[in-house]
Amino acid sequence: MKFSKTSNLYFLNKSTYINLRWIAYIGQLITILTVQFLLNFKFNYTLCIFIVFLSLLTNFYLKFKIKKNQLNNLSSTIYLAFDIIQLGILFFLTGGITNPFIFLIIIPAVFSSQYLHLYSSAILVVLIILILCLLTFFYHDLPHPIYDKLHFHTPGYYIYSIPLSIFIGLLFLVYFGFKFGEENRIRQRAYDKIQEIMAKENELISLGGQAAAAAHSLGTPLSTIMLTAKELKKDLITDTKFKKDLDLLISQSNRCAEILKKLTIKPNINDNFLNSNLELNDYLKEIIRSYTEISKKKITLNIDDHRNPIKSSKSPEIIYGLRNFIGNANKFSRNEIKIFLISDIKNTKIIIKDDGPGFPKDLIEKNKLGEPYIRSADENNINKYGLGLGTFIGKTLLEKNYANIFFKNSENSTGAEVIIKWRNNDLSKI
Repeated sequence: MKFSKTSNLYFLNKSTYINLRWIAYIGQLITILTVQFLLNFKFNYTLCIFIVFLSLLTNFYLKFKIKKNQLNNLSSTIYLAFDIIQLGILFFLTGGITNPFIFLIIIPAVFSSQYLHLYSSAILVVLIILILCLLTFFYHDLPHPIYDKLHFHTPGYYIYSIPLSIFIGLLFLVYFGFKFGEENRIRQRAYDKIQEIMAKENELISLGGQAAAAAHSLGTPLSTIMLTAKELKKDLITDTKFKKDLDLLISQSNRCAEILKKLTIKPNINDNFLNSNLELNDYLKEIIRSYTEISKKKITLNIDDHRNPIKSSKSPEIIYGLRNFIGNANKFSRNEIKIFLISDIKNTKIIIKDDGPGFPKDLIEKNKLGEPYIRSADENNINKYGLGLGTFIGKTLLEKNYANIFFKNSENSTGAEVIIKWRNNDLSKI
């Protein structure tokens, strides 16, 4: 199951975009009709209405002819460019740069900066700047009363300051829109990675449950086969023709029994780790056991529990989150990892310490640990530190289960410390 690749693509939601265009076109029509018939101002309103009508046709085409729910980057850029040109023509007919609604022309570019590629936003920004320059020098008079001449006179520097202020606002808004949009896409890729990992985790848990169920279900028929084979051997003990075949059948049945035992964590009884009602020390012991089988490093668990054990349903998020931080400690430690489970009446804490190089100082100081796709400037361990995606996933999964996560470097040694803290009331909800 792959999610992360789709997060690298740039799309615009068609239904949202269509609804925004309906609002814009209805607003344009209301403004044109109000200025013409309510205020009795003089301007070429029929041509303006015709332009809005053509734009409405493009929206109908987008709604009924385009079947995709998402508009790709190229299509979105073309439609947004059309909207900019359409607004530019309307402003050309209604006062150009002196029209008080001229700032609305930047909206498509700001919208693009959050959802589309940087190149698309750059193209739209250039288009807007070009249109604003043209509207500064070429435009029809601002709508005005029929019975009166237009007396709208301003100094030239004021007229030129209007497009300049719009340029500055446009660049400012597009830059920050792109930055926020890019951060959102980065987090979306990380969240997609979480979905992928949790899907695999759930598959493994499901597979483990099926294996345990199969082991116990097959135990009875396998015992029957072994019993039947042994009884036949007693009856045919003198018949050398069947003796070898029966010995082979019994030996292979014993082998099957051993294989089925390995499919459960504890042979001959139900797999308690697949059931609900687990304590935090159950999670920790099982995770530590899995690492001691593949690592020579010493992992110790210290339990200081001053309350009645809080049990909860098995949570794949907690399993993966704890496994992630213990795995990181195992990766960076030199010889030993210490894990503390400390509980009192109000709170429960898990502290994971290692004797490795510790967290990168630049990330600790900037409070960047736990964010996805970050890289430390520490050249000595840059290959080990990676992009922080694992830490982000572990932190996010545990925070979904009411945990608070804190990172720091040990005061007494060079190692790192991860503190995972729950309020007991929250822990009991899991």
